[in-house]
Amino acid sequence: MMHKLTRAALAMFALVMMAAAALAADPGAAYPATSEVSDQKAGSILIYNLYTSGATSGNAQNTRINITNTSSASSQLVHLFFVADTCQIADSYICLTPNQTASFLASDVDPGVSGYIVAVSVNGDGLPRNANTLIGDEYVKLSTGHAANLGAEAISALSDTVTLSTDGSAALLSFDGQSYNRLPRVLAASSIPSRADGNDTLVILNRIGGSLATGAATLSSLFGLMYDDSESVFSFSVVGGCQLRGSLSNTFPRTTPRFETVIPAGRTGWMKIWGGGDIAILGSVLNANPNAAAAAGAFTGGRNLHKLTLTTAGAYTIPVFPPSC
Repeated sequence: MMHKLTRAALAMFALVMMAAAALAADPGAAYPATSEVSDQKAGSILIYNLYTSGATSGNAQNTRINITNTSSASSQLVHLFFVADTCQIADSYICLTPNQTASFLASDVDPGVSGYIVAVSVNGDGLPRNANTLIGDEYVKLSTGHAANLGAEAISALSDTVTLSTDGSAALLSFDGQSYNRLPRVLAASSIPSRADGNDTLVILNRIGGSLATGAATLSSLFGLMYDDSESVFSFSVVGGCQLRGSLSNTFPRTTPRFETVIPAGRTGWMKIWGGGDIAILGSVLNANPNAAAAAGAFTGGRNLHKLTLTTAGAYTIPVFPPSC
């Protein structure tokens, strides 16, 4: 005997089918783990290029860090490392159930400090884990008026092999294209606007390497090229610590002629930068313009720097101990 379904029953059936489909494998081909570091994919390691908050209040300067486990089948234990621009390290754990997303403010966990964050997927013993399901982003605002939503740079694990120290207290994360994705050696900022038009372009560069137990490695000497919009090129050099932050101006970086002559009013330029040695770097660029609400051509925002070349030289050493959650 055939039974007629009511409209309400049909609607309920459709919802059940949609829920079942949501728990099934995502349609389309899986994003390959071998694709290089990007803020547009999932990974086993996330790097947030900037976090900051005010020393006494997070109202004018703060960061909201967001992290999501895209797996519907397994939990994620995530070891968070807060790398201050002084190279000092603080760490904590966050544990995500399947399909869980979480957010926290920098002012709540590391107030008054600026730097970058490394999030590493680990197992119950604190060992690095091949589980490429983490995605993330951050909202950052500075008292200078700079603000942006930056995607976390995701690095995929390519192997299940873990390299440990002799006593098992530390593990090596090698960004060599075999254990994890390679990282950039040369970064670029496109379409840098003129300071004479009210723009304040803040460049952030991070050295990816060293120990996340005792102290991260420094940028040291950096070399760069700045181009105007007529293809003329001007070289410069700067020196940085674990993180370098600077607003492009006549004093940073020092070019001849100066920045405001290279990129005068109504014009744009671009730049690329790399380490004096073979080092891995990541970074972002944020622009603030107080005329954004009043002038059609004025904008405030930010993005991660473009990656022009890669290196296999990047590596972190991380401490190993069981998660606290």
